[in-house]
Amino acid sequence: MIRQIIHIDEEKCNGCGICANACHEGAIDIVDGKAKLVRENFCDGFGDCLPGCPMGAITFEQREAPDYDEAAVKASKASKAQAAAGADTQEQLQDEKAAAGAGKAPEVKEAHTMSEQAMGLVPDDAKKAEIQAKMQQMHAGGGCPGSRIRQMNRSGERAQAAEAAGAAKPMPMLTNWPVQIKLAPIKAPYFEGAKLLIAADCTAYAYAAFHQDFIRGKVTLIGCPKLDAIDYSEKLTQIIAQNEIQSVTIVRMEVPCCGGLEMAAKKALQASGKFIPWQVVTISIDGHIMD
Repeated sequence: MIRQIIHIDEEKCNGCGICANACHEGAIDIVDGKAKLVRENFCDGFGDCLPGCPMGAITFEQREAPDYDEAAVKASKASKAQAAAGADTQEQLQDEKAAAGAGKAPEVKEAHTMSEQAMGLVPDDAKKAEIQAKMQQMHAGGGCPGSRIRQMNRSGERAQAAEAAGAAKPMPMLTNWPVQIKLAPIKAPYFEGAKLLIAADCTAYAYAAFHQDFIRGKVTLIGCPKLDAIDYSEKLTQIIAQNEIQSVTIVRMEVPCCGGLEMAAKKALQASGKFIPWQVVTISIDGHIMD
């Protein structure tokens, strides 16, 4: 299939390895002193590797490439984690053998004695279950203020009154909470019949009239694919599929790594199976809407 994927200019590459470390999927390796895209099916096309390159050797291109294989990426990560855990265990065994040879008691990591449990220093299974149940109850009822669902009344009359008064002090237009994609619920009353705004974190800081021009009249979700290092598309797909969304506006910055948010939103729209009007607005670093 033809899709967006990264391209590495080997003539510019200095082999620093920053891109390989930045690639959370493990698509890039350093081979013979140069960065190479060795696993095309591991590259999601989000471009986490682009901003870190000091030589400007990485760009996007549209070309024939295998589909992004999320299952293979997860399997690779699990394998690496298992190997790392095995290495830690082997290191601990070697430490214990060395301590035994020196006549010292081996250091036992993350272990609790029966006396500690009896003294109440470590919760038993029943206590742990009780704590977990309380935590689940708290979060089910919105116990965490940062993720508790809220809906604010920003009526049209209030907004019009602010504008009529000269709007010397701009009025906030946010109508929903939480706004972070990672924290947002799949179902919420404010999603029904909503015009959905999916915006990159930085856009509200770059574009001065963001509340008036973009947030007003919409339900807002924000995120940064580079900092969050997750694929938003699965959750956005659920939100769009399970609610009556009227339209979707995607607002992103001009920087390449911000393309990940646009791709995730487009992927979610397609995966939802719904035909919903959508648009993409790109904000320049100096705070203007780009054509």
